[in-house]
Amino acid sequence: MPKAGKSGFGPERGGDILALPNRQFRRAAPPERPRTCNPESQVSVAGPEIERLITLLAKLPGLGPRSARRAALHMVKKRESVLTPLADALRVVGERVTVCGRCGNVDTADPCTICLDAQRDPSLIIVVEDVADLWALERAAVLRARYHVLGGTISAIDGIGPEDIGIGRLVERASDPAVREVILAMNATVEGQTTAHYITERLEALDVAVSRLASGVPIGGELDYLDEGTLAAALNQRRPFG
Repeated sequence: MPKAGKSGFGPERGGDILALPNRQFRRAAPPERPRTCNPESQVSVAGPEIERLITLLAKLPGLGPRSARRAALHMVKKRESVLTPLADALRVVGERVTVCGRCGNVDTADPCTICLDAQRDPSLIIVVEDVADLWALERAAVLRARYHVLGGTISAIDGIGPEDIGIGRLVERASDPAVREVILAMNATVEGQTTAHYITERLEALDVAVSRLASGVPIGGELDYLDEGTLAAALNQRRPFG
C-alpha cells in the first residue's frame, strides 16, 4: 500500500518523484525557450574592413546578411577580376552621378544620354514616377521617345503636393510646339492614378494629346489567376480582335 501524504489523501510526493506501487513517474521538465541569436552579437569572421563591406552590401535591395556575406566572399576570392574593377566603377559613378536637368533621369552627364540621343522622337514624352520605371520601359524597347521623371506621386497622406514633384517642369516641356503626345506611364495605384488625373487637367489647355498605358490581361496570363480589378480593366478597355 502506498503511504498516504500528510493531507491524508493520495500518495506521498518525494521531490520530483511520485511514488506509486511498482511505478515511479517523474514530472516533465518545462520546455526550454528557443535561444535567439542577435546578429550584432555574433563573432566576426573577418577583419573590420570586410565586415564593413558585408554590412554595406546587406543594405542593397534583395540582399540580406547571408547573401551579402556570400557576395563579399565571392568578391574577395575574385579580387582582380571582380573586386578591384567594381571598386573603380563605384568610385567613378560616385564622383560623376547626377540628375538630368531636363528629364530627371540619373546619369553621369547632364543632359543625360537619353536627352542627347538625336534618334529619339521629340514629339513623344513618356511620364514616369521613378527612374526605375524609365529603365523598365527602356528594356521593352518599344518607343524611342523622350522621358520625364516626376520623382514621386501626389500623396495627401505623405504631404506630397503637385509642387513637390516635377509637374511644373513637365507642363513647360509639353508647351513646346514639337511635342504632340504625352504618355502617362503611371503605376496602377491610388497615388499614381491621382497624379495622372492631375497632370491631365494641367495639360488640357495645351495642344497635346494625353494618353496612358493600357491595363488588363498580361501576356501569358490566365484569367483564373487574375484579380477582379485587372479583369474589370481588361473588359472595359476591350478592342476589336485582329
